[in-house]
Amino acid sequence: MDSSEPDNLKPEEQKSSQTPEDMKDESKVKHLENLLEELDLTQCYTKKLSLSRILEIDLKNITDEPARRKSDLPWYFLKKVMMLNVKCTSECESNSDDETGSAYLDLDNMINHSNTEDMVNPLDIITALFLCSDGFLQQEMALKMSMCQFSVPLLLPNCDTEQCTLMLWAMRDIVKKYRPQSLSQSKGFIEERIVLSELPMVSFVRLSECSLSKSEILNKLLSNDQQYHNTFVHHNMECGDSPRRISNGLTEITWYLPGGNTNIDIFSQPVAVANLRGDIASFETQYSFLCQTSAAVFVFFDHLDSESDSVISLLKSQNKKAQIFLVGNCESKRFNLDTVKNLATKLCFSNNNIIFKTKQKNEAHFVKDLRKTVRNVIEKSELKMKIEKMVDIAHELGILVDEDFSECQTAKKNADAITAGNQDIHKYKEDQLPRQGQIWKKLTSLQKEEFRLRNVGSKNIEHYKSDLQKQKTELRKKQNSYEMSTAMTNFITGISSPGTERFYFLKWMRMNLDNVSHVKLSELREKYKEKCKNSENKEEIKEIDRKISNSSLGTEHFFREMGQIYEASLSLPETDRSRQQLQHLPKLCAELLLDGFPLELVDGDASNIPLRWVSDVLSQLSDLVSPNRKIRVVTVLGVQSTGKSTLLNTMFGVQFAVSSGRCTRGAFMLLIKINEDMKNVLNCDFLVIIDTEGLKSPELAQLDNSYEHDNELATLVVGLSDVTIVNIAMENSTEMKDILQIVVHAFLRMKEVGKKPKCQFVHQNVSDVSAHDKNLRDRKLLLDQLNEMTQAAAKMEKKEENKNFTDVMEYSPDTGNWYIPGLWNGNPPMAPVNAGYSEAVYELKKNIIQLLGNCESSANNIMEFKEWVKSLWNAVKHENFIFSFRNSLVADAYMKLCTQFNKWEWEFRKDMYTWVKDAETIISNFGTIATISETSDMREFLGFLKSEASTVLSAWETKILDNLTQYFKQTEGHVDLVEGYKEEFSNSAKILHLEIESGVKYQLEAAAEIRHGMTEIIKIKESHRKEIEKAVCALIDKCRKKKVKMTNRELDEEFEKMWRETLEKLSFSEQKIVNVTDSVSRYLRENLKHRGSRAQQLLTENNLQDFGNESFKHTAERWLSKFKHTTNKVFTGQDHIKGLSDSIIAACKHSVNKQVKKKINYHDNYIQEILRMIDEKLKNHQDVKINIEFEVSLKQHICGFAAREFQKMHEDFIEENDPYRCLTKNKEKFHEDFKDVFHERDQCQKKAEEFTKQCLKPAVEDFINRSLGPDIIGEMRKLEQFSTRMSFQYSILLDSLSKEDFQSYLSYIRSYEKYVKTWILEQIKKHFSNESTVFEFEERHLQSCIDSINSAINKAKTRKSDGFKAFIKDICKELGDKLVISQDALGAFMILNNADKEQFADWLTTSVNDMTETLRNEFKESTFEKKLQHLCVEPQDELFKQLIGCGKQCPFCAAPCDAGGKAHTEHFVSLHRPQGLGEYRKFSTGILLTDLCSSNVKSHKKFCCIETQYKPHPYKNYKEILKDWKIQPDESLEASDYWKYVMTKYNSNFAQEYQAVPAVIPEAWKKISKEQAEKSLKESFYI
Repeated sequence: MDSSEPDNLKPEEQKSSQTPEDMKDESKVKHLENLLEELDLTQCYTKKLSLSRILEIDLKNITDEPARRKSDLPWYFLKKVMMLNVKCTSECESNSDDETGSAYLDLDNMINHSNTEDMVNPLDIITALFLCSDGFLQQEMALKMSMCQFSVPLLLPNCDTEQCTLMLWAMRDIVKKYRPQSLSQSKGFIEERIVLSELPMVSFVRLSECSLSKSEILNKLLSNDQQYHNTFVHHNMECGDSPRRISNGLTEITWYLPGGNTNIDIFSQPVAVANLRGDIASFETQYSFLCQTSAAVFVFFDHLDSESDSVISLLKSQNKKAQIFLVGNCESKRFNLDTVKNLATKLCFSNNNIIFKTKQKNEAHFVKDLRKTVRNVIEKSELKMKIEKMVDIAHELGILVDEDFSECQTAKKNADAITAGNQDIHKYKEDQLPRQGQIWKKLTSLQKEEFRLRNVGSKNIEHYKSDLQKQKTELRKKQNSYEMSTAMTNFITGISSPGTERFYFLKWMRMNLDNVSHVKLSELREKYKEKCKNSENKEEIKEIDRKISNSSLGTEHFFREMGQIYEASLSLPETDRSRQQLQHLPKLCAELLLDGFPLELVDGDASNIPLRWVSDVLSQLSDLVSPNRKIRVVTVLGVQSTGKSTLLNTMFGVQFAVSSGRCTRGAFMLLIKINEDMKNVLNCDFLVIIDTEGLKSPELAQLDNSYEHDNELATLVVGLSDVTIVNIAMENSTEMKDILQIVVHAFLRMKEVGKKPKCQFVHQNVSDVSAHDKNLRDRKLLLDQLNEMTQAAAKMEKKEENKNFTDVMEYSPDTGNWYIPGLWNGNPPMAPVNAGYSEAVYELKKNIIQLLGNCESSANNIMEFKEWVKSLWNAVKHENFIFSFRNSLVADAYMKLCTQFNKWEWEFRKDMYTWVKDAETIISNFGTIATISETSDMREFLGFLKSEASTVLSAWETKILDNLTQYFKQTEGHVDLVEGYKEEFSNSAKILHLEIESGVKYQLEAAAEIRHGMTEIIKIKESHRKEIEKAVCALIDKCRKKKVKMTNRELDEEFEKMWRETLEKLSFSEQKIVNVTDSVSRYLRENLKHRGSRAQQLLTENNLQDFGNESFKHTAERWLSKFKHTTNKVFTGQDHIKGLSDSIIAACKHSVNKQVKKKINYHDNYIQEILRMIDEKLKNHQDVKINIEFEVSLKQHICGFAAREFQKMHEDFIEENDPYRCLTKNKEKFHEDFKDVFHERDQCQKKAEEFTKQCLKPAVEDFINRSLGPDIIGEMRKLEQFSTRMSFQYSILLDSLSKEDFQSYLSYIRSYEKYVKTWILEQIKKHFSNESTVFEFEERHLQSCIDSINSAINKAKTRKSDGFKAFIKDICKELGDKLVISQDALGAFMILNNADKEQFADWLTTSVNDMTETLRNEFKESTFEKKLQHLCVEPQDELFKQLIGCGKQCPFCAAPCDAGGKAHTEHFVSLHRPQGLGEYRKFSTGILLTDLCSSNVKSHKKFCCIETQYKPHPYKNYKEILKDWKIQPDESLEASDYWKYVMTKYNSNFAQEYQAVPAVIPEAWKKISKEQAEKSLKESFYI
């Protein structure tokens, strides 16, 4: 092209070396340029439109607005044609400038005015789109147009180059199915690619002007009376009369294909019909092409110039293979019979070569004559040609061929190299694709057996699983032993090609393989049809089905082989060169998936997913797109051959295999991009479409496990879906029931695991416009069937609370059902697609898009989708899906919920710690000068505090419940997956309220009792101090009256005398010591009252003082020696009883010691709390059958010890608070004050220092010690390992693994609580090892106290108080709600105080500042361990309480429950352990057992216990006995590797400790490394 050509019209690539500059017609180029500009396609001419761009979901896809501008027309056409809408050519007029009304009358203008200038001819739109599309979009348009029975371009003109192109590639994908008359009896049919069909072609052209509409005549020629269709656009169609601007020279082709019915068929044999647009005089190249490829050419004319050489040349039959027929319109004014005669004579034409349309012959008669002529041509013609063979003729004539460029030809060559010479498909697959087939099916069988353990029999489960693993390893070795076949090498090379070459390669591969498979499959289907007539031929049918599977060969088999090559390579060492060379394969497949090629998700032949392959492909896909790109999923399910794939193809314009030779096997997924304008509507970036194998497929119906296969497939795809389309047929009641049961089963399973896909039922082939109303009864019937199936499925899944389908999912019979007419409008093969079908599917599509936009669940990203694939497939491999389902997304969502709830719980607890601390402070100051209470009645004040506590607690409960509600309103974070736990956590909030309320009330009552107990003592002390003060004052007066100056010695003697005399006068009544043991005995008897007379008898047999002196010894009946097993397993329960009793005793001792450490008086609340603690712990270990003797002796032991400790605590308190002793302790202070007052010394500095040191400093230290515990807890809660129960458990086990210490494991198993508390304390010490954090806490609280003290001093200064004592009282009152100032110290300080208020205040401020520095230094010098000893709230205890959960243990292996919240209805354990670690052994040999309960629950083994009345009960049905436990099978064989590793490593140590014989370790366990153990730990806890 010369440089004068506009840049924007240069084609993307030249497909010919010819340079057509000299042929260019500037006006035509201008036409093209202008039209493309009007249609807004200018850019697309250079940068071609791609199929993936057209398939994107955008607003245009789901809006019903007509084309308003010319630029809308191409998109309108594409939208319609992609959805197989036969109306795609019917709207070619822009509506933007319509004048809907006129104010004046102008009939002349109405008659003469033509608005065709405003219209665009449909042929121009089609031509423009084909010029602006890449090869793949051209192919798709041609396919869809052909399905709509529209003609497709054979020769595409290009005004830009004046050349035309043979559209061979565009037609390659058109497959036609027909039945010639020869097969009408056998009901056989021919199905083949149309470009490979050897057919006669009849062409229709025009010479000069013609008043007959050639295209309209053709439409009538090809249509019977009942089935007229506009195959070709013609003058009388909408916009058909608009001037053609770029489509002259377009040659279209269509096919007439018979259906084998002589009454309907127009032609008994298939025929191609071509139609050239424009005058052949102007398009000689196209005309010549038709003359050489057609059996006949029909030339339409009005007038022929018999003298014109050019006309004679055009019609001469020399060098033309086609017969020429003249078709003239005698009714035309220009028609001249003489010139026709003259020309016919010159050309030697007979009457047979001429057809006239006369006045006497109406159109129907004329068409009949024309048909007759065409029929004769078809029957007699020997010229039959494949379109593929027309290439040489095109080349000779200078016609371009759309396949003539390097990428396409190279791809064809590469594909042919793989598929050429493939006659025996079965042998080809064995030679070239050896890793699938029987090896893969055997691997599948082994994988499922690993999960189901159906054939374990009496073998040891773990040894059996180890053997299965060995067999799998051998099969992988066998797969690795094969060399890479030539076909696979070439295939991988082909898909690794650059740019579009690989797309062409895959398309060639698919077409070639379809062609190869077709012949073999046709033969087998005939055999299959015959055998199916007799249902007794089950084995033969199975054999034919096997052959059908083996004879089916598509690109999916090559990708399947690629997947097996990759998966097998993963069993090689990571350093192996072969493995490294194959690491790029998943990325190749991911790139293709992103480009719109389907990925086989489920291998339909083996009924399995190559999980590692699919996972790695999806991981690579995730890497290829931007991070966190979201996807939504639409799936179709239903009976085979009900049009599922066609439905998806029509709805989304995609291509899933739909021909009879390529029924979908398994499940395929395909990715569609979402346009920017729709991303916010759908909240996702891609739409995944999943097409599935038909349920109840005839190929599988004969197989024993067909129902199981259907269930697996349905569960998988429903679980992956956001919207599931269920295709059902109402006419077959039995079949419908089967399908509904499978589908309902899948939905029930999803509901139970937290997924809520939406469902739409589609009824196809329902054409009546009133179908929706008429089928009201059918919809009710359907709902009844759904309810019936729900109950059946619920029974099978043991979830019988689901009574109705609406219990399982949100469903409305009115909005959840769609009625879609039949696909074809008439009888195939000549029937076009029914417009009603396309419109109904379009409405369904809009509804599905709306449903996706309204999805409450958050969309998954690709990695999350991958996780769903893995977890769902692993779960369906188990027999019990619901109890086998594990999913990291669900686990992650659960962990996030637990973390959030724990955060709220901690905020609640922390707030209540602060509230209780403040309340205790106020109670401690009650009745003193620091009191802030308006009442003097402690009981009344306590009631007020309890009421306030209830208000605060209720507010917190409401806050948590509100937080929970808001949490579940989120659209991100997959909260929808854990919505089933909402009620549990709501109940947990309520239980938390009650638990904290109980603790708060106990603490308030205890504080009140302590304060009440001190009241009398304080009064006595106060009275004594006043007496002493009075005596001292009298002594001072006495001494001052002496006129002589007294020496210090004399003063000392006077003071001693006075002290003696005063003490003698005072009455020191001895404090009464209570017998604590009697009180404890009384409460113990009260506690055991409900246990009957036997308990009371046991209590009277011995004195409580005799208990608790020695270590506790008692036996209890374990749950029939824990659990007895049918394989003579036995458990020695004695150690577990000891473990339980030791644990309870240790906890109670710790509680007693905590109280003793406070150095307060005994109160009955303390023993009540101890007894409550014992009861709670026994309740949490109901797997131990507690007899009365055990309970009584345990409580007597603990109470005996507690009584002695509390008695000593009580006596120590009495001694410490003895009034005489207290006075004596302050004697020196009184003595010094006496001398100061006597000598009238300034006491301000000294008294300020004394007040600070004796009163303020202890109070500040006490405040900090009471505040520091919650701070430490809060800091530890920030750490990941203390965030949730599962993280906590994971961290403990990981730490044990790193220690590699047998004793750690033994302590963990035997003394779980003790071990964990010790571990928590270690972690606290470790975290605060640098002490800077704890110093920050101390500094914060110290500063808070100092600020309060300084504020109190300043406020007291401003008050007009009566003197120094009033000043001190004001300070104390201000501090009364924060600091507890010792009344003893304050009382002693207030005596003999003559300090000046103002000066004292100044000195006090200085002293407080000095105290601050002193305390800071003390904090820095004190060790963290020492600080821990002074804390009121012990962090390790509180953290244990918060993270221990419910405290329940697995009834089979004693692993602790990992469920979050306090009110969970089901207990579960993330990581079960071998039962030998729990001291199980074989009864006969004493050998420790390797059984895992997570393996037993999927086997046929049995256990027995008291609940089963000692009768064997299947592990599978453990739920019937252990209703509140959920024991899930291992998600993978590696799940329990942690404990397997531990048992293997310390086998002999455990045996020695348990006095048993070491376990027989399975071989597979011995190969587990420490790294694998750690990995399994992470997987089990979803870290």
